[in-house]
Amino acid sequence: MKNLQECIQYAQAHSIAIGHFNISNSDGFHAVVLAAKEINVPVIIGVSEGERDFIGVHEVSAMVKAYREATGQAVFLNADHTYSFDRVKEVVDAGFDSVIFDGTELPFDENVSITKKCVEYARLNSSTKNPNILIESEIGFIGKSSKLLDTIPDGAGKLTTVEEAKSFVKETGIDILAPAVGNIHGMVKGGEPALNISRIKEIKDAINVPLVLHGASGNSDDDIRKAIKAGISIIHINTELRVAYRVGLMKSLQENPDEISPYKYLKGARNAMQKVVEEKLKLFNNM
Repeated sequence: MKNLQECIQYAQAHSIAIGHFNISNSDGFHAVVLAAKEINVPVIIGVSEGERDFIGVHEVSAMVKAYREATGQAVFLNADHTYSFDRVKEVVDAGFDSVIFDGTELPFDENVSITKKCVEYARLNSSTKNPNILIESEIGFIGKSSKLLDTIPDGAGKLTTVEEAKSFVKETGIDILAPAVGNIHGMVKGGEPALNISRIKEIKDAINVPLVLHGASGNSDDDIRKAIKAGISIIHINTELRVAYRVGLMKSLQENPDEISPYKYLKGARNAMQKVVEEKLKLFNNM
């Protein structure tokens, strides 16, 4: 089975993208892996700091590893938006496949310094846990919350420049870069702003690491296709999954008001999430 870096290289060579989907519990986990199995493509499970505090760092790591070993399916685990070196260290030690250090609210030089420290720790300490772990970082603030928004968050919307991207990659040695290219975390109720496709291409042409699109919930299919063609190799979806889960759960409870077995009434929520994941995976893989 290919490791994550090899899967990314395949995606780059074939102008497709790997889907990254956040989970908070085993319902979300099964929704994602079952969708990926149905479409027969690699997939990344994402857990933010809050999500892994809820589900458990070692628990989610064990769940992904056990499933991967049992099925041979290309399922990978990413520590999404991690805001301190100590928490990066935690997931490196737990054997995650990748981690993103998010220093977007820090001054550029401080972001570089901590990111470089994260990269160095991973290179020196991953051999016994996961020698193939990838370190991602983000430059350009795009908001922080995967929820429904009335307006674009303050400070978000400024694009990452080509020079910032080149300098950051060179100084930190990261494996993957997440630039700000018109994307926003969460979903703006009035409609998502358009992605800046030309900026994606400019950055991709200037650096030699894969690009990730965060906050892709709500972006149009056309924008997503153009972003992949311009150089995006991984796409993050979270808010749309949370909405689907909640709507599916409410529908299940309304239709079965006397049901008290969680494995029965939660099935509707899981199925609603799985449907969204399948649709996104088809889009990302040009199917």
